Amino acid sequence: MKNKLLIKNKKLKTNILIKKNYIYKFIINIAKKNEKIFCVVDTKIKIDLNFEKQENIKIISFKCGEKIKTFEGYKNLANKLIKSNVNRRSVLIAIGGGTLGDLAGFVASTILRGLEFYLIPTTLLSQVDSSIGGKNGINTIFGKNLIGTFYQPKEVLIDTSILNSLPKKEIRSGYAEIVKHALIKDYQFFCWLELNANKLLNLNESILEKAIYKSIMIKLFYVKKDEKEFLLNNNSRAMLNFGHTIGHAIESHYNYNKFNHGEAIAIGMITEAKISNYLGMLPLDELEKIITHFKKCGLKIYDNVLKEKKLIIKLTKDKKNFQNSINFTLINKIGSSIFYKKLDKNKVYKILQNI
Repeated sequence: MKNKLLIKNKKLKTNILIKKNYIYKFIINIAKKNEKIFCVVDTKIKIDLNFEKQENIKIISFKCGEKIKTFEGYKNLANKLIKSNVNRRSVLIAIGGGTLGDLAGFVASTILRGLEFYLIPTTLLSQVDSSIGGKNGINTIFGKNLIGTFYQPKEVLIDTSILNSLPKKEIRSGYAEIVKHALIKDYQFFCWLELNANKLLNLNESILEKAIYKSIMIKLFYVKKDEKEFLLNNNSRAMLNFGHTIGHAIESHYNYNKFNHGEAIAIGMITEAKISNYLGMLPLDELEKIITHFKKCGLKIYDNVLKEKKLIIKLTKDKKNFQNSINFTLINKIGSSIFYKKLDKNKVYKILQNI
């Protein structure tokens, strides 16, 4: 298996490095080549970050979680950097999960009109999803990720050794995004996951690295085709949003308190798979196969808010939508996704009452 991948087009170049026990050396190597390094680190991360001999490295600790992705969170991080005399030759390194990566990437893309940026994702979810592709931003009271930029990091380090410190709930959250990649693009990968999910969830090294690599390759397929999500066809980057239209609405409804991201997306995937079946696309036997796999892996599949009208209001705020219609990424079979446009919000409400 390759341990180095590349996102490349005319405007960008991002290296993705998969290497164990490499975080400390990775940061030192960056520090040797640059004037000033700012490491923004989730306070929960338990790794050696003692850089006393490297005077150009400054650690900024940040208590993370979905609630940092706000105007206030943006202001806090930007002000800390400015007070520490950040300049255009400075480098920003984010060490944490997806929420920190989203916030730090947004700050990096805007402060001083753009700083060189590196990502070290420390959760399975961020390693297979949010750290790949250059999306970042913050939430508003109206919905998730409504303010942000596309800004590619120079390099992403995926170090699986950091995952050993995570609770099983966080591993399952990341697994939800892995199985999403299989459902939208690769039937054989889904069959492989059915056989190996238990080993993956228990962090079997070879199984884990293969799943991460495969997920990244699927995500890169869409990113290279449609970096800024302009396409409205089956090569659209929007395919990666399977489960996210419903999932983001659930997260926003509960103010990011009841479920973590992977849990909400798991519910979203099952719901959107049921919508696919209701609309005559996904065969019932394949829907049941997906539900069985989710249950076997301990992934969530339902929440009562799905029946409430207030969820429809949240759904209409999704970035992919226009006017009062709702655009979904749906699946017509395991391993094949489609962009389903302009589903009337009243019809969506009716469907949710009947699935």
